[in-house]
Amino acid sequence: MKKVLLTGITGFLGSHTAIQLLEKNYEVIGTLRSLKRAESIKNTIAKHTDKVQNLTLVEAELNDKGIWQKLTESVDYVQHIASPFPRELPKNDDELIIPAKNGVLNILKAASQNGVKRVVLTSSSSAILYGREKHDRNGTFDETTWTDVTNTADTTPYFRSKTIAEKAAWDFIANDTSGMQLATVLPGAILGPVLEEDFGTSANIVIKALDGTMPAVPKIGFDMVDVRSVAELLILAMEKPQAANQRYAGSAGFMTFKDVIEVLRSGFPNRKFPSMVLPDFAVRLFSNFDKTLQPILIDLSVQRKLSNGKAVNQLGWHPLSNKEAILSCAKSVLELGIVK
Repeated sequence: MKKVLLTGITGFLGSHTAIQLLEKNYEVIGTLRSLKRAESIKNTIAKHTDKVQNLTLVEAELNDKGIWQKLTESVDYVQHIASPFPRELPKNDDELIIPAKNGVLNILKAASQNGVKRVVLTSSSSAILYGREKHDRNGTFDETTWTDVTNTADTTPYFRSKTIAEKAAWDFIANDTSGMQLATVLPGAILGPVLEEDFGTSANIVIKALDGTMPAVPKIGFDMVDVRSVAELLILAMEKPQAANQRYAGSAGFMTFKDVIEVLRSGFPNRKFPSMVLPDFAVRLFSNFDKTLQPILIDLSVQRKLSNGKAVNQLGWHPLSNKEAILSCAKSVLELGIVK
């Protein structure tokens, strides 16, 4: 049985990836920040696979070098998914950048010393699409592009942290002599079925539309992708020989918030959804009161699209449709009582 160390197992993507790895007969060591969550996450995962006996949970902090040295012993692969993701902009960039970068480097150093075959890092489409001048923000971009973190007008602290952490990983691999391989996966906004009340931040797109707290629709859109498809892409990037030392963008296509509302309206005809489009200046105004809007301001009236061609053509990846991602997300948050 091959062993996979998976960081951030309590997260939205982490728990789905653990389920798929267990189903594929891997032994999984899942890390979480506090063992207080251990029982609930194990019970959640057990609802979706009967192989939960092959899962071990351990407490680990990204900045604790010693723990990674111990955890990467006799491990075949590492799926590094954990990364700080705030719902509001932090006061200081370093709150995100330092743990994100140090966490990646601590894990890579330990994995290299312990003979791990391959590390798969979950990066983000935000490490491709941002840091651009105004005239150059619309278009379709791929893995050959990097976000320019020096352009603070077109990046957020989170986007900068993801870019800096991924660049640090590639710099490490360029100088590493152990033969360890790296692959990175850069998903767009992740939707799909929420498994428990600790849900991914992207699910807020659907939650705000369902719970009536979105009075009107901002002129904004993102590349979206189902969490189950991202988990599948992470595993393909781990298993496929051709994925060694490659970046893969993960998207099932670009959608505006208005498109998302239309999908929800078709799936839930008895619920009320906003139909008025909010002018950009009004969104900026509201963001002074609702801080969760601030990270999206740089995407108002911009269409930055992500090409998934590399993952599709090289790895045979076939993501679920965005319609499925949206409706399954909505159904799950209603079933869990996150939205009444």
